[in-house]
Amino acid sequence: HVGSSRRRANNVANNNSQRAFDGIENNSSSKSLISLPRGEDQQQPETSEVTTEQSTAQSVTSGRSRRGGLLSKEKSPYRDDSDGHLIYAYGDVLKNRYRISKTLGEGTFGKDSAQRRVAVKIIKNVEKYREAAKLEINVLKKLEEKDPSGLHLCIKLLSWFEFYGHICLVFDLLGKSVFDFLKENDFAPYPIEHVRHIAYQLVHSVAFMHANQLTHTDLKPENILLLRSTYSTFFNPKRKKEEKMLDRTDIRLIDFGSATFDHEHHSAVVSTRHYRAPEVILELGWSQPCDVWSIGCILFELYTGFTLFQTHENREHLAMMERILGHVPYRMTRNSRAGYFWHGRLDWDYHSNEGRYVRENCKPLHRYMRDETPDTRDLFDLMLRMLEYEPEDRVTLSAALEHAFFKSIPAEWSLPPVSVSN
Repeated sequence: HVGSSRRRANNVANNNSQRAFDGIENNSSSKSLISLPRGEDQQQPETSEVTTEQSTAQSVTSGRSRRGGLLSKEKSPYRDDSDGHLIYAYGDVLKNRYRISKTLGEGTFGKDSAQRRVAVKIIKNVEKYREAAKLEINVLKKLEEKDPSGLHLCIKLLSWFEFYGHICLVFDLLGKSVFDFLKENDFAPYPIEHVRHIAYQLVHSVAFMHANQLTHTDLKPENILLLRSTYSTFFNPKRKKEEKMLDRTDIRLIDFGSATFDHEHHSAVVSTRHYRAPEVILELGWSQPCDVWSIGCILFELYTGFTLFQTHENREHLAMMERILGHVPYRMTRNSRAGYFWHGRLDWDYHSNEGRYVRENCKPLHRYMRDETPDTRDLFDLMLRMLEYEPEDRVTLSAALEHAFFKSIPAEWSLPPVSVSN
């Protein structure tokens, strides 16, 4: 695992298409869509000029031409790139309201652009992504109905609108993701108290979703945003270097474009590769416990600084699971039609280069413990309960909130009871 998260970060551009595919395969057109009006952006104060910061936004020359295939009947002065992304320049104004000042990042569904007060998620001008955006709007509206005050830490949709074929979602401007902060801190692990607080909030937020018959399906550090990412620095004598420490660890859960209600169609593949549960890989069907598995992987990453399952191939992924967590139960291998097991044994060459890599870089979970303190033992016990192979044996998130690891949560961090849907 040495440097695995560094390799992951360095290869984001190369692996983006694969990870994007892994993350959106469950956006099936067979899922029910709500009927949405053309736009719901309430009146906002006109934007003011803001300082432009350097980013990956593409420069645009004058004399833009319209790209064919747009749904909007209005002639567009903009054009899209070959992937359907809106080509824009700093200073461009969307809907006479939102002036673009910098690019926050690029995800599966589109680019996120921002001005002084809000973040605008600009969806690709591609039909399947427009449909996924409508699904995300539907989910966000349902969550707000259940939690109008935002007590359960799901990001709130402020408004949305269409812009020449691009659906744009408007959110509060938050801090960095917990992955981006980890990356910018040279993958130094989060302190155990920060792991506890982030984990508590994440478990609480997803438990709220589960109580309302909703599975997120794409939980990963990139989809957990810090409310603010201000920090102080200190010298770490063990690593012999300066490191950053967050001032606060309040979070919000984002990216509900893949979220699925219990009654909706469940596509075969969900979750980004590194956080994908075994029942998904083995094509056994999935439900809310697949989120619990993803959270277990996230907790490991926050504690160690690197990804638990650094792989892009199913068979290698299963080999890593067996190396770290023991053999996959026979019942699961027997019922799987994915073809990765033969008479209960993984069809895997342990003497190949890949087999040697797994053997040398993966070890039983408990051997990743840095110490034997009660906090560390409690954290690893919680992770083990979340990483049970059998979905029905995996701890539920409502039960996880009662785990010993969260018993020392300060009173000012405690969250309200999870509200259950009717």
